[in-house]
Amino acid sequence: MRCFRHVFFICIVMTLFSLVYVLDHFASTVEDRGRWREQSRAALRRHDSGLPLRKTRGSGGQHGELHRCKSVSYWSPYWRLPADVCGVNCFMETSYGEGLTKEAPDEQSHLAVVACGPRLEETLTMLKSALLFSKKPLHLYIFAENELHGSFKNAVSTMHLIKFNFTIFPITFPNDNEKEWKKLFKPCASQRLFLPLILQDVDSLLYVDTDILFLQPVEDLWTLLSHFNSSQLAAMAPEHEEPRIGWYNRFARHPYYGRTGINSGVMLMNMTRIRAKYFKNDMTTIPLRWEEMLMPLLQKYKLNITWGDQDLLNIIFHHNPESLFVFPCEWNYRPDHCIYGSNCHTADQQGVFILHGNRGVFHDDKQPAFRAVYNAIQKYQFGEDLDKFLLDPLEGSLSSTTHTYCGRSSHLFTKRLKQSILSLQQEVPHRR
Repeated sequence: MRCFRHVFFICIVMTLFSLVYVLDHFASTVEDRGRWREQSRAALRRHDSGLPLRKTRGSGGQHGELHRCKSVSYWSPYWRLPADVCGVNCFMETSYGEGLTKEAPDEQSHLAVVACGPRLEETLTMLKSALLFSKKPLHLYIFAENELHGSFKNAVSTMHLIKFNFTIFPITFPNDNEKEWKKLFKPCASQRLFLPLILQDVDSLLYVDTDILFLQPVEDLWTLLSHFNSSQLAAMAPEHEEPRIGWYNRFARHPYYGRTGINSGVMLMNMTRIRAKYFKNDMTTIPLRWEEMLMPLLQKYKLNITWGDQDLLNIIFHHNPESLFVFPCEWNYRPDHCIYGSNCHTADQQGVFILHGNRGVFHDDKQPAFRAVYNAIQKYQFGEDLDKFLLDPLEGSLSSTTHTYCGRSSHLFTKRLKQSILSLQQEVPHRR
C-alpha cells in the first residue's frame, strides 16, 4: 500500500511539472505577441528613414509602387510582409493572354517554394516544370536566402511561356528561436510552417519542396481544394503505401498521422482555415491557434523527431485527423513507391503526376530513372519542340534504366507527361 501511495504521489508531481511547463510556454507565446507587434511597427517606421528605393514593374509594363530593398529580421504571428518591403515583385509579360488582373481569383494558382544553400538549379528546374505544363496563370512565392535573390530574379525572368507573377521573399523566422528553426532537418525547410502567418493576404497555397517535378499542370492539383469538406484545411500524400517498409510505423518516437504518416513535400493548404482554426494538441487541454502551437510543439518533441517540420505536421494532424485531406500517391511519387517493386497502385493506372526526388536521387546514380527525368527537364529550353527535345531524349535515357525496379516502372513517368504535352500542343500549337 505504501508503494502504491509513493507511485501515485510521483505521478501527481510529474503531472503538475508537465502542466507548468506547457503553461509557461503558452504564456511566453502570448506575451511575445505584443513584443513582435511592436517590433513590426518599429521596423515599419524605420522604412521611412531614407533607405534606398528600387522601382518595380507593375502590370501593363508601368512602374508600380516603390519597393524598398531591405531584409526583414523581425517576425510576428500576425505579421505579413508590407507591400513596400523586401519582396521582389515582378509581373511577367508574354505573348499569351491578357494581364492576371483580369483573371477570376480562382483561375490563378499560388505556388510556394523555399530554397537555401545549393538549391538554386534544382529549384529553377522545378519552377520550369510548373510553368512548362500549366495553362492557367500562376503566382510564384520564392523564399530564399538574400544572396540567391538576384539569381532567382534573373533566371525566372527568362521563363516566358505563360503570364505569371513571382515574388521573392527573405527567409524569416521568429527572432528568439531563429537558429533552431532554420537548422531543423534541412536548412530553411521549416519555413513552410510559417507561410500561413507570413502570407496573410493569400487564401490558399500549394507548397512544394525544391526536389519536385510537375508532369501535369499545377492547376490540376489546385482543383483538389474544391474537394475539401468543411473541416479540411490541408492536403498531403501518405508517407508510404506499404506498411512493411514504412518509416513512421516502425521507427517514429512521436505521434503521426494514420497508418504510415504523411509526406509534406507536396502540401496544399487553405491558409484562411489554418489561421482561423484552434487545434487539438497533447500539450494542453486548451485548443491552440497555429502560431501558439508551433514553438511549444518543437520544444516538446525536438529530441524525438527525425524529419523536422514534417514530423511536426504529422503530430499536428495525428491530433486533428478531420482537418487533413489525403490525396493519392501519384501526386507525390517517390523512390519508395518503386524501389522494391511498384506499390503506388493508382499511379500504375493513371501514371505519375508529380515526381519527388527525395534523398538526392535527382543528382546521384542510385535511381537513374529519376535522374533521367530531372536532366531532361533541366536541359529543355522554352520554345523548343516538346517531342523532339524533351520526350524523345527522355525515353532514350529511361530505356537504359530497366536494370532497376524504378526503371522498370519508368513508363509511368512518361504516361502522364505524354498527355500533358499532347494537351499543350492541341490548345496552344505554337508552344511546341
